[in-house]
Amino acid sequence: MSHASPRKTLLTASGVCALIVLDTNIVAVTLPSIARDLNAGFADIEWVISAYMLAFAALLLPTGSLADRFGRKRMLLTGLVLFILASLGCGAAPDIVYLDIARAIKGVGAALLLTSALATIGHVFHDEAERARAWALWGACMGVAMTAAPTVGGLIAELMGWRWIFYLNLPVGLGLLILVMRNIDESRNEQSARLDPWGSLFFSASLLSLIWGLIEANRIGWGAPLTSLRLAAGALLLALFVIVERMRRRPMVDLQLFRYPRFIGALLGMFAYAGCAQVMMTLLPFYLQNGLGFSAIDSGLGMLPFAVTMLLLPRLGPTLSRHLSPAAMMALGLTLVGVGNLLCAWATGVGGYPAFAAAMAVTGAGAGLLNGDTQKNIMACVPRDRTGMASGMSTTMRFSAIMLAIGVYGALLASATLDKLNDTLASTAPDLLSQAQYIASRVVAGDMAAALQTLEPGARAMIQPLAREAFVTGFGSVLWVSGLVALFAAALVGGLMRSPIPVTHLKTA
Repeated sequence: MSHASPRKTLLTASGVCALIVLDTNIVAVTLPSIARDLNAGFADIEWVISAYMLAFAALLLPTGSLADRFGRKRMLLTGLVLFILASLGCGAAPDIVYLDIARAIKGVGAALLLTSALATIGHVFHDEAERARAWALWGACMGVAMTAAPTVGGLIAELMGWRWIFYLNLPVGLGLLILVMRNIDESRNEQSARLDPWGSLFFSASLLSLIWGLIEANRIGWGAPLTSLRLAAGALLLALFVIVERMRRRPMVDLQLFRYPRFIGALLGMFAYAGCAQVMMTLLPFYLQNGLGFSAIDSGLGMLPFAVTMLLLPRLGPTLSRHLSPAAMMALGLTLVGVGNLLCAWATGVGGYPAFAAAMAVTGAGAGLLNGDTQKNIMACVPRDRTGMASGMSTTMRFSAIMLAIGVYGALLASATLDKLNDTLASTAPDLLSQAQYIASRVVAGDMAAALQTLEPGARAMIQPLAREAFVTGFGSVLWVSGLVALFAAALVGGLMRSPIPVTHLKTA
């Protein structure tokens, strides 16, 4: 018998999800501080984000089945305990490797939390109108958490140190533990809880191989045999995942959906949104600190134009949707993201914050339009009894795209920065060319002091502006690429989503 108030259940589950969103986005402004404190290069810093995202994205689908089988409340409590312990490990990390391992464990906890919280909300609210109001409140909580994350992260890093970003999860997590025990009843759905260990293994291993190849290529080179081997292994494992899913009667991912252009368009829309817009919550603070010289707190505040327009634009969504088709809405959002990123690239050449702030606001506006529509359009492509699968696919696509984008953009940023620095040093200080790779890696990570410490005192004043200029050039390249990709995706997604999709032939139990 149910004893918990539905409203308290909703608020508690939304609070759990808000903690995940806040924690996912709060780390970005502290990465340069982490690099300086732990003496880390850019590839090391990429793993701080990617280790968490990898575990999170790879486990979203199987943890949903675990929650259904063993109980959503039980998995929420397990996930919170794991999340709290991993947060303490992150805060106490003596080196970058320890931090990366703790972040990966934290990603496991986050996957358990998100899938269990979403399933709990879906289980409690059955009436269509009540469910719409519940998801609206949930979305508002997510938006506030996402908007507040950069500023909160900057304040904590500046006033207390980056380690407290992780330590503060202890009191928040303990509070949520108490609320979960009081406000959420146990529920499960064993009939739909069919685990897919081989599919989960191949998908997780594929993501690991791909991101490993992308990030480590910055260290060992794109032409290295290990780089080719890792990327090829990722592609092979992905093919094995497809084969396994085709053989299952009720697969984790129903591949029949990929026959339909509208579903492909909706999924590509989510991928482009996450990989061209949402990833900017992680990348833009690098430019504010490394390119414009902002402190951590100023960087967090400097992200407000992006965050505020991302929070406000969804209010226009219902009005626009009365006049525009879903295809046109997706195309409009991606076009705004593309134009905003191109304007950001232009603003890096102009210099200064005002132009960059205005450009960020355009990207944030596009992200705000897409944030709800991407999920809604994917869910509309499947029958009601497979919405759990569609939700898992959507969320997995979102975080996989962010993780892969960080790997691709990181590789582009590192190589473009190094190329620019090599060109500059070749004409101004050829005797320092042998140190260019080390300097570029440290500058991109946000540790200018470490980049210059191996140089003679007389050379530091000359190299510092050259290294900063190289970083700005490299970051501009990333923005140009992401802007053009978003515009291409706008045309492709807009075309694909005009097609209807039948939903009567999907695999059922």
